[in-house]
Amino acid sequence: MAKTSEKFSNKSPTIPDLDGHRVSLIEKEGLTVKQLEPLGVEVYGADVRHRLPGPVIEALAVEMANRGFVVFKHQTDLSADELVEASKWWGAGEIHSTHGVHPATPGMNRDIFRCSNDNRHGILGVGPQWHNDGSFEAGTFSHSAYYMARAPEHGGGTHFAHQGAAFDVLPEAKQEFWQRLVSVNSTTGVTHPLVHTHAVSGRKSVWLHLGMTGAVIERLPEHGVPVEQLQKQPATTDQLRLLNEDEMKQLFNDYNDLMNASFEKGYGIRYHYDNGDLLYIDNWALAHRAAPEAHLPAEKQGLRIMDRVTIKSKQNLAPHFGLPQHINISGPHPLNKDGVWQAGGVGFRWKNDIPMQN
Repeated sequence: MAKTSEKFSNKSPTIPDLDGHRVSLIEKEGLTVKQLEPLGVEVYGADVRHRLPGPVIEALAVEMANRGFVVFKHQTDLSADELVEASKWWGAGEIHSTHGVHPATPGMNRDIFRCSNDNRHGILGVGPQWHNDGSFEAGTFSHSAYYMARAPEHGGGTHFAHQGAAFDVLPEAKQEFWQRLVSVNSTTGVTHPLVHTHAVSGRKSVWLHLGMTGAVIERLPEHGVPVEQLQKQPATTDQLRLLNEDEMKQLFNDYNDLMNASFEKGYGIRYHYDNGDLLYIDNWALAHRAAPEAHLPAEKQGLRIMDRVTIKSKQNLAPHFGLPQHINISGPHPLNKDGVWQAGGVGFRWKNDIPMQN
């Protein structure tokens, strides 16, 4: 395994500014666009009950890929059906729902995943660690909607980190090593690359679920062979190994530190919601977690109700090295016997004193 003691390079993370041509196109529809720093975009003047023109949706989708998320402000009192219909603007144009339905969900709409800090109003404790939605799916969601039906009085937002910019600040040795890794989901055995190239932005982006990963496979390096070439070549069994417990803990802590450093280094934001905010993320470009205060009881924080909708991707997030998209993680332990192979639940526990519900 590559040994990298340096956590961050001296490179500055890159998040492009809003594109002037796309902004002009959007503003011709009577909308106002505000660039947030260091990432994200707010849109004023829209009513998502009415579909925007196709070119405007496409422009916003590209800005989402580049800057991570778009927030439509002042979308108060959306019905469940209106939220779902607006969410079909993105990705493959279909909803991809994989969750149960809380009894308080409006109309018991199965495409709404209702979260809250009061169990009478929604699911408690969702998303405390950095992750991307739908890591248990081969075609992990292209986008996710977070609709703040009721914002708490005392904070309770979401933390976001740009995964392309995060790759920028990794030392070169760690960039090379992480590009030779593939994660295995602990519940479904689906595999995803730890570093992928985003289909829209073209950026190399890190991607790891800290609450639902049961194993990580390393493709061993070959002298003189660039990692990009290795990624395209099917690997034989003797060219693969599983990370062991110490290596897994190092990787997960390094990834967590990389995401946590986003606020200081300029590729992360702590977003605080207003009532009626409808926020869409590009789920292949942006990691997120619930702010710790989001899980405080309603008696302390004020009632928080958020509705999530997840959107079908146009393609699978496929692994490199000719590895299969699914591996039976409940089956026999493959490869080296000292490697971690943890099926079920939250997978590998890289830290024992933190909540890992996702």
